[in-house]
Amino acid sequence: MASPDTTALPDPHVCEQARLSRDARFDGLFFTAVTSTGIYCRPVCPAPAPKPKNIVYYRHAAAAEAAGFRPCLRCRPELAPGDGTWRRGDEVVARALKLIDQGALADAPLASLAEKVGLGERQLRRLFSDRLGATPVEVHGTRRLLFAKQLLTETTLPITQVALAAGFGSLTRFNATFRDEYRMAPRDLRKRTTTATAEAMTLRLGYRPPYDFAAMLDFLRGRALPGVEAVDADSYTRVIGTADAPGWLRVSAWDGAADGHALKLQLHGAEPARLLGIVNRLRRMFDLDADPQAIATALAGDARLRPLLKKRPGLRLPSGWDGFEIAVRAVIGQQVSVAAARTLTARLAQHHGTPLPLPFDGGLTHLFPMPEALVDTDLTRIGLTRARADTIRGMSRALLEGRVDFRAERTLEDFTARWVALPGIGPWTANYMALRALGHPDAFPADDLVLQKAVPAKPASAKAGGERMTARALTARAEAWRPWRAYAVIHLWRDSMEKP
Repeated sequence: MASPDTTALPDPHVCEQARLSRDARFDGLFFTAVTSTGIYCRPVCPAPAPKPKNIVYYRHAAAAEAAGFRPCLRCRPELAPGDGTWRRGDEVVARALKLIDQGALADAPLASLAEKVGLGERQLRRLFSDRLGATPVEVHGTRRLLFAKQLLTETTLPITQVALAAGFGSLTRFNATFRDEYRMAPRDLRKRTTTATAEAMTLRLGYRPPYDFAAMLDFLRGRALPGVEAVDADSYTRVIGTADAPGWLRVSAWDGAADGHALKLQLHGAEPARLLGIVNRLRRMFDLDADPQAIATALAGDARLRPLLKKRPGLRLPSGWDGFEIAVRAVIGQQVSVAAARTLTARLAQHHGTPLPLPFDGGLTHLFPMPEALVDTDLTRIGLTRARADTIRGMSRALLEGRVDFRAERTLEDFTARWVALPGIGPWTANYMALRALGHPDAFPADDLVLQKAVPAKPASAKAGGERMTARALTARAEAWRPWRAYAVIHLWRDSMEKP
């Protein structure tokens, strides 16, 4: 559970200094509302700084909107990174926010969300109000409208499709809600902006600096599956969708972003109703909502980690596009090298994935197979051992039967316990899946041999990478790293890769 000092609104003096200096490290951690204009902004807003007497600070954009403030058209609050403190880990608010991001309130009542996180509806509403200053329904509403605002500003999608993408079933309802909240019609916002028509839709994905995008690409490049995804020095590309409606996406650095730090998302062939889910999935995959300051503060007390944090302050968790795909990778990767696992997994994707009617540029030819395609398939023919093949078939069946899943309301303990109950799945595999499929910040594969060698058994005298620790000793050492143990894992893995 996150500590109170990381989830409360920053000290007013800190907020004031961050606002006046336009400190991007605080982007998304609070919002500045101006009582004289009725507008709320990000801390990085380039507009002239308002007088302090006209400022009110809010923890969440939904809290500012619930108080009657409208989003700034200049700094565009919809581009602010999410507050990773609330969206990560097992705290109830974190799990509820992840479910809201996945559309839990789009077609279901608040009572259903409350049941999934084990609280009563009134209790959940009060918890959100106390912690975020807004109710779950208000958070959901703000999330929809801000995404619609981004689409209106950055794309040429027809307003009807914008409404659908933001989760509104009715254009009339969308127009009315947008006008009530923002005091302008959607078409009026579009008149203020210009976007060139292009084959691929382009969106900005904001993050809180520092961000080591090169290291992220390095990690993904070594594991990229030919035909399914491609990673070069500047970008990540993969095929998405279905065989009947395939598409592709590309994520790269946004050079010269005028309004701060962002990645560029290019999308082709994505259905409007899937846009928000794609964006949320990529934010998790590229760990765009992390708070580097909070993570570094928690980990810097360890002498082994301190120089690594200083060397790579922007290192993030490299998650994956799809949970089942990561699960298959994890099983194939048990006790083999990354290169060998990549070769076998690519072979599996080529033989059992869904071929595209027409390949996309960059050699994208296949969709990764779904569980249905592997549940009764003889995978020994592609070079897997009998044990690995049986494990993949078994977990495919377990997923289809609902015995395991990648649902956002699962705690780390619940998630790993369900997976370890399957034959062939041990603690290392389950925690690796939690790290790369869920992007869970506290996932910790203590049985990993690289980790056991990377942390000295005697910190005061032993050299890093020398004496090997036991899984039990490593777990005990890592207690001080909670709730960010997964970030320690990534730093130690990266350091081991860089050693001669």
